[in-house]
Amino acid sequence: MNKKAKGSNSERDLIHKFNNNGWVAIRSAGSGSSQFPSPDILAGNNLRRVAIECKATADTKKYLTKKEVDELVFFANKFGAEAWIGVKFDRMDWFFINIEDLEKTEKSYLIDIPSAKRKGLSFEQLIEK
Repeated sequence: MNKKAKGSNSERDLIHKFNNNGWVAIRSAGSGSSQFPSPDILAGNNLRRVAIECKATADTKKYLTKKEVDELVFFANKFGAEAWIGVKFDRMDWFFINIEDLEKTEKSYLIDIPSAKRKGLSFEQLIEK
């Protein structure tokens, strides 16, 4: 399966999880390819809204560009949503990382499995927070 299909399938899985747990969620088709900032997923209930940039990887770490993170934060602030990075490592459940918990490198941001386990929230923790 190519990377784009893997990411799309992971995002669809997450949409189902939100909708099966009393939230509503939509996937932003073409996010990252538009001239306007848009997250991969918008989800909410009557109390909260979350904007999520999703990443799925077979590696043990995932890099995010400064632009990806900046655009997520910009959109979330304008939309009145919480900004989250959702990362799914192969054979593991989703982790949701607060922007402040990403490791900053010289040119990008990084999240690896040990950091995700230590700082990230599970899906259940995210929707109950």
